[in-house]
Amino acid sequence: METKSGDSRSGRRKFLGRAALAGLAAGAAGKVQAAESEPREVKPKGPYPYADRSRFVKMGRTNDYPKGPFQAMLGPRQNAPLGDQTGIITPAPVHFVRSHSTLPDTDPAKYKLLIHGMVDRALNFTLEDLQRLPSEARVHFLECQGNSSPGHHGHKKFDFVTVQDLHGGTSCSEWTGVPLSVLLKECGVQKGGTWLVSESDDAGRYTYTLPMAKAMEDVMVVYGQNGEPLRPDQGYPVRLMVPGWEGPYSVKWLRQIKVVDQPYMAWDEAMAHSIQRPDLGEKARWYHFEMPVKSLITRPSGGQQLKGPGFYEISGLAWSGAGLISKVEVSTDGGKTWKLAKIQGPVHKKSYTRFTLPWTWDGNEAMLVSRATDERGDVQPSIDQVAKNWGIKADDEWPTAEHAFHFNATQRWRVTKDGKLHDNMYNTSGSSHA
Repeated sequence: METKSGDSRSGRRKFLGRAALAGLAAGAAGKVQAAESEPREVKPKGPYPYADRSRFVKMGRTNDYPKGPFQAMLGPRQNAPLGDQTGIITPAPVHFVRSHSTLPDTDPAKYKLLIHGMVDRALNFTLEDLQRLPSEARVHFLECQGNSSPGHHGHKKFDFVTVQDLHGGTSCSEWTGVPLSVLLKECGVQKGGTWLVSESDDAGRYTYTLPMAKAMEDVMVVYGQNGEPLRPDQGYPVRLMVPGWEGPYSVKWLRQIKVVDQPYMAWDEAMAHSIQRPDLGEKARWYHFEMPVKSLITRPSGGQQLKGPGFYEISGLAWSGAGLISKVEVSTDGGKTWKLAKIQGPVHKKSYTRFTLPWTWDGNEAMLVSRATDERGDVQPSIDQVAKNWGIKADDEWPTAEHAFHFNATQRWRVTKDGKLHDNMYNTSGSSHA
């Protein structure tokens, strides 16, 4: 089809004319706003060696537990602001924190990582040694094994209402470091060396056991996070990154790794991370490894408020320790009907995946919920399905339990007519859960 040049120029002139008028209108509005805004003192500073964020940005972490003696016994425990995050990368300053002791202050010039035990050559690696080796950068999520514990939803000790309060024990970063397999091969693992015991340099000498097979597959010894050195509360100068597995395996402030022939079941594993389960006759599993498929709607979500009927974009995060997220479905009626959400790229294995769905709110009550499926075919379960697997009734026992590891039930947000969003994990109306 032939287009006349005159028509093209005319259309372009009309477009530019409309754009100019829009620009003038915007400029005029800006002048009015500037005249009406309150004057403030501008202090000349800079250039900044490390830039500050805008004074209008309030995005930050929150504590994960009630105030009291329990808080003093542990190191920092803070949740990431999932409801304020955009994209899939969590800024390092607001990455969630779980620590079991006080944070060490390690001089990088004096740092050494010892690998010993059932090896041909016990070796010490300085930070400079690690940084000279061929590096890799990968995007992976980290999640506390007790994140989203059902007891947080309405437990009398807690007053949690937002997605950050309920599910903020997870974050996602780009991690830079050396594959652990490279270091182990350099040391020469002896026959029968099937487990690793990793020890932290914190005050409590936090210790965790890791199978050799996982270590040789994709575990990293990392020194970088989101393009800069690790933050102190993320393990500076060196930590483990165990992709897809629960957070406790990714030992921070990594001091030494011992190759052994059996699991040690260290104190931190036996006492801090073993929970009795009804489906096991009140016995506890020795080990929990891979984090299950999971998703959350982060905007709009608990504690937020819609400004009135109209168009909104539902947005959230999905992840799985098994690998890629293959699809996410979203329901606005509590799971009666589902729509396929749009997956935003890039999509990485064992990483956050951002999903969105356009939605027009009519001003009536609604129930927002998401459901993820990973590349293995695992589908995120409802709370009733999770409870059935555990051999309990969801509404009877979990509301008074503070912890339930690997909890990945679908999260329901109830939208009331005033536009406010509320946690609706537990059903109070008698109908089935989504």
